[in-house]
Amino acid sequence: MRPAQIVLVLFWLLCIHTPKLFCANVEYDHRALVIDGKRRVLISGSIHYPRSTPEMWPDLIQKSKDGGLDVIETYVFWNLHEPVRGQYDFDGRKDLVKFVKTVAAAGLYVHLRIGPYVCAEWNYGGFPVWLHFIPGIKFRTDNEPFKAEMKRFTAKIVDMIKQEKLYASQGGPVILSQIENEYGNIDTAYGAAGKSYIKWAATMATSLDTGVPWVMCLQADAPDPIINTWNGFYGDEFTPNSNTKPKMWTENWSGWFLVFGGAVPYRPVEDLAFAVARFFQRGGTFQNYYMYHGGTNFDRASGGPFIATSYDYDAPIDEYGIIRQPKWGHLKEVHKAIKLCEEALIATDPTITSLGPNLEAAVYKTGSVCAAFLANVGTKSDVTVNFSGNSYHLPAWSVSILPDCKSVVLNTAKINSASAISSFTTESSKEDIGSSEASSTGWSWISEPVGISKTDSFSQTGLLEQINTTADKSDYLWYSLSIDYKADASSQTVLHIESLGHALHAFINGKLAGSQPGNSGKYKFTVDIPVTLVAGKNTIDLLSLTVGLQNYGAFFDTWGVGITGPVILKGFANGNTLDLSSQKWTYQVGLQGEDLGLSSGSSGQWNLQSTFPKNQPLTWYKTTFSAPSGSDPVAIDFTGMGKGEAWVNGQRIGRYWPTYVASDASCTDSCNYRGPYSASKCRKNCEKPSQTLYHVPRSWLKPSGNILVLFEERGGDPTQISFVTKQTESLCAHVSDSHPPPVDLWNSETESGRKVGPVLSLTCPHDNQVISSIKFASYGTPLGTCGNFYHGRCSSNKALSIVQKACIGSSSCSVGVSSDTFGDPCRGMAKSLAVEATCA
Repeated sequence: MRPAQIVLVLFWLLCIHTPKLFCANVEYDHRALVIDGKRRVLISGSIHYPRSTPEMWPDLIQKSKDGGLDVIETYVFWNLHEPVRGQYDFDGRKDLVKFVKTVAAAGLYVHLRIGPYVCAEWNYGGFPVWLHFIPGIKFRTDNEPFKAEMKRFTAKIVDMIKQEKLYASQGGPVILSQIENEYGNIDTAYGAAGKSYIKWAATMATSLDTGVPWVMCLQADAPDPIINTWNGFYGDEFTPNSNTKPKMWTENWSGWFLVFGGAVPYRPVEDLAFAVARFFQRGGTFQNYYMYHGGTNFDRASGGPFIATSYDYDAPIDEYGIIRQPKWGHLKEVHKAIKLCEEALIATDPTITSLGPNLEAAVYKTGSVCAAFLANVGTKSDVTVNFSGNSYHLPAWSVSILPDCKSVVLNTAKINSASAISSFTTESSKEDIGSSEASSTGWSWISEPVGISKTDSFSQTGLLEQINTTADKSDYLWYSLSIDYKADASSQTVLHIESLGHALHAFINGKLAGSQPGNSGKYKFTVDIPVTLVAGKNTIDLLSLTVGLQNYGAFFDTWGVGITGPVILKGFANGNTLDLSSQKWTYQVGLQGEDLGLSSGSSGQWNLQSTFPKNQPLTWYKTTFSAPSGSDPVAIDFTGMGKGEAWVNGQRIGRYWPTYVASDASCTDSCNYRGPYSASKCRKNCEKPSQTLYHVPRSWLKPSGNILVLFEERGGDPTQISFVTKQTESLCAHVSDSHPPPVDLWNSETESGRKVGPVLSLTCPHDNQVISSIKFASYGTPLGTCGNFYHGRCSSNKALSIVQKACIGSSSCSVGVSSDTFGDPCRGMAKSLAVEATCA
């Protein structure tokens, strides 16, 4: 064999052993992405690398693959990687290349959404704040300073991916890149300059020669060859701007984000599955979940403002990396069902016909290959339809998938997958406290000075805008003023403050007089704080703070933050007012404790006095703790604290704000999935704190000697906080005798020569667990939900013993749901099997 032949053989062997990640020429046509000459149906999910840790990445990616994903999608966060102009950071959670390689190692593709504007509920939309200070710059428009910086960073990322040979054109996993992001929502505000900017962005991106297609989401006028894609809760009505481009959905919102002061949003899996099936029914071939794993807004990464530290997003994999059931499992079945239709989907366009009001059939047929989708988009009634001479039952707001145009393999409203109830358990994490390390409470502390305490403070007439003053180096900016009050005795008056937020604390003569937050729907607020002035000199110290910078909207980079004024003293006995707005204020960026490095816990003179300062504003607290035993995910319950920031072993876990309560009363623990979903449709946790639990990655912890540091702004009791771990408490499943069999059993009827019916399956969440008990089992007409099942009027007396025999002692089990298994306790009635189990 000649050397050239040997090389070809080796290359061929490499290709067949890693077929997904090598020899990939990526193109597209009107039906799909085309990889190595073959159209592909692709299921994708978003995982943002900095919202988890490198130690979590392999498990998150494997669970994504196990859930049926082909592609992992991530944004690239400019402000994370270039915090100072020209100085780059790709270490730890910022290691983009390592993340992409971890995805590749699992055999999955990557969609790299470079942007570099990302939105993403991320601080400043992902832009570094130093960009704001470049002379003459205007963001996201036909502006030369901005375009120069955008091109430089985009080229930096593309070159880095090329250097590591990570584009599919080089044998790597990256099959798509995105330039810009959701600009079509706001481009009219930029006029003609916005149109020319988009053309420039498209030309700039394609000139970088990645060898893979570029996309623009929500950009109806995306220039060729850029693919315009869709973001939203539903994608079936979307049509690309050219019949040469495939129908792609870059963001199918699996839930919604949490804001401080808001209730917790969630999206029923039946509705999410309906949206996915409708998209493929109507000609889609690439669909991405935003998010598949949401993760955590560590550091000061959250934008908004008011976006909470948790970015769970009700995703199929929860914030802590635990599979969320039944969402993960039901979607896995949907993915399998769609992939059974792949040969037909990629071969042709659908033929869509009406079967009646709110009823639709889509058929993909070419030669002997046929697949069909039957949809009932009505929200009220189940319907029986006739299709190709057969009768099919369609629940309201559901899609049935027929991979052979005859047999239903899955209906989106009928869940075969088990559900799970998770709980948080308080763990002991205290260590033996030596007298040299902390007080009797286990805590030591340092008081942050009120007002001006740093040498780099400065004075200026009038009220300054906060971002221009701090450059977002800190959440905090002090506005300080001294006034002389000439009355003979102390006087009660009112301090009137108008602010663009996001919150403030007002101190009079060193004492906290009042606080006020804004909210996620109204950043600007006005507050009147009763204050007492003394005769002579009085100090007014206003601490203004941000809760993540604006990340969305036209010209959002110009939106101000901070105390805009007026600031007025009013309510004097003589009826006079005193406008302080235009007086000479002294400013301090950040806190003294930040400059001293108190967050590490090793700097400063920590106080060990016996009088422990509970519920005192502006206090730094420190304690040591042992990591909770085991491997379950860890969180801190901040109940008892007010508002502030927290660090574990020097790693910032984010902002905490357990006192911000969701006041909206429109919550429900269950939600009717039928009908269009919106971010306000399904919410829970009303009239409770938006977030009390804050994720601490296991990789940040040592067995013992861990240091927790808090900065408390308003006042709290750190002795009340606790460490908790998250476990799966119960597994449940509820399957009717009209459910289709599990998708894995497709075609088994013909192979076995007998009809296969519905099956209830349970699997323990961890490999080392077995099912230890059956807490409930009923075949007949069981009622209730997981954790609250109860027997209906009809119930087989054999159900519990049959399920116990099949399941106890096994890591997984399956039970046929039919009268053949349990007998018939009520002839002529529709029946189902409900089971609740525990694993140990």
